[in-house]
Amino acid sequence: MSDQNFAPAPALNPAQEALSRVRDEVAKAVVGQNGAVTGLLVGLLVGGHVLLEGVPGVAKTLLVRSLAASLELGTKRVQFTPDLMPGDVTGSLIYDAQAARFDFRPGPVFTNLLLADEINRTPPKTQAALLEAMEEGQVSVDGTPRPLPDPFMVIATQNPVEYEGTYPLPEAQLDRFLLKLTLPLPPRDDEVQVLRRHASGFDPRNLAGAGLSAVAGPSDLVAARAQVAAVRVDDQVLAYVVDLCRATRSAPSVSLGASPRGATALLKTARAWAWLNGRDFVTPDDVKAMAPATLGHRLAIRTEAQLDGTTAAGVLANVLASLPVPR
Repeated sequence: MSDQNFAPAPALNPAQEALSRVRDEVAKAVVGQNGAVTGLLVGLLVGGHVLLEGVPGVAKTLLVRSLAASLELGTKRVQFTPDLMPGDVTGSLIYDAQAARFDFRPGPVFTNLLLADEINRTPPKTQAALLEAMEEGQVSVDGTPRPLPDPFMVIATQNPVEYEGTYPLPEAQLDRFLLKLTLPLPPRDDEVQVLRRHASGFDPRNLAGAGLSAVAGPSDLVAARAQVAAVRVDDQVLAYVVDLCRATRSAPSVSLGASPRGATALLKTARAWAWLNGRDFVTPDDVKAMAPATLGHRLAIRTEAQLDGTTAAGVLANVLASLPVPR
């Protein structure tokens, strides 16, 4: 998803007004990155997870903390390292000598927004510990399932330029992320604004001191989710989503295209995008707007095509340009 704003209709209902306030509140701490803020809201609206990619220092952690504070949600951060164990994320059984029993000690996954920082720096065994949480909304320890809070979203980060000592996420786990958002380096004017704020005493560890407070809550999110689920989708638009995903599978430079899970993900994100734009129906333009962030990380490009400079974004751009758009 590019760094673009949604343009709500003039008449907003209370839930839409609440989400609009959240975007404005996050902007008190994070300069720019409007596309990432909107993408995270889309993830929350449809119960999906988000992969953030960007070089260090582009406010990934600050973005998540600001979003949680604006929505009155809990958040925890886990620094993924090569020695991190699954129990360090999900929790484990601890023996209580006085009571002569094992008690469960919840891990950091028991929160609303889990920031999995540098997820590709931990081995696959620990990466996989998140799969049940992401798919089922629960964690099983010693055979006992334990439900996670609602809402629950994993926001994982990875560095796009440093791969030494990393464990790239396999396609099966990448497919679990609803969106992959790229946080670019800020333009000059935005970077000047960042420095101006810091020169004025802004402390990213003190969001309250920056004037950031809760402007919406979980009840607003519940109402918004119900409205997003009611957004109408014409059969022609449904067929357009399917044709788009099928076209990625037959692209010559692609070894693995978007699966049916990818098609359902695109339907969800297009609905959320339409709702954020103040509409109760999905248009083909909504599908086109959300396709890059929803499908790009689900495509595997052939090695020989990568050597020629082919990217998933380029493949999607070609597919979108060549596929007939329903009227």
